[in-house]
Amino acid sequence: MLATVGHIVSIQVGLPQRLGDASSNDPSKSQWFTGIFKNKIDGPVRLDKRNLAGDAQADLRVHGGPDKAVLAYSAEHYPAWRNELKLPDFNFGAFGENFTVADAEEDDVCIGDIHQAGDAVLQVSQPRSPCWKLARKWGLSDLPKRLVISGRSGWYYRVLQEGIVESGNDIKLIERPRPEWTIRRICDVTYGIKRHHGDLAALERLELLASQWREM
Repeated sequence: MLATVGHIVSIQVGLPQRLGDASSNDPSKSQWFTGIFKNKIDGPVRLDKRNLAGDAQADLRVHGGPDKAVLAYSAEHYPAWRNELKLPDFNFGAFGENFTVADAEEDDVCIGDIHQAGDAVLQVSQPRSPCWKLARKWGLSDLPKRLVISGRSGWYYRVLQEGIVESGNDIKLIERPRPEWTIRRICDVTYGIKRHHGDLAALERLELLASQWREM
């Protein structure tokens, strides 16, 4: 029997949209194109190699693609964020994640982990590296930096087997080839929060880590 390592408690999808004022010279009000706003979806949803049905990314140079088909974020972090940000309505999907996952955090998830949810099979590919759009969404310029420093990054999946998923699915661990490389450790090494000699070179050689992250 496969071990349960988490549960999907909410699924969010959304299509890119243009927001703001095209005539404004104020960076906080000017027009922008983003897919970071997601809406909760109930019931079964199809997951293919690149997206959940009804989901897409705005800037494919830095978002989306096979190594970033699904963004997952731990439900366990939300109480702390609500308290720290003084935002009581900071709800699931606030970080633009597709899967909000209970009972799993960055110390529990490793690069290369193969997970099953519904009849889809996914592989953990990299941590989430937040961009300016997260800051703009919430009007909090330091939110991406706080996300990194806190270690509460979230993680991406690549899709090994397409299938149907839905809120309430258990996440089962099929295989864990690199237990030494948790999502938390990869962030610590990459951002210099905690790093030992040889760690960066080891990350560069970590083939299960998304190529874009290894190049970075």
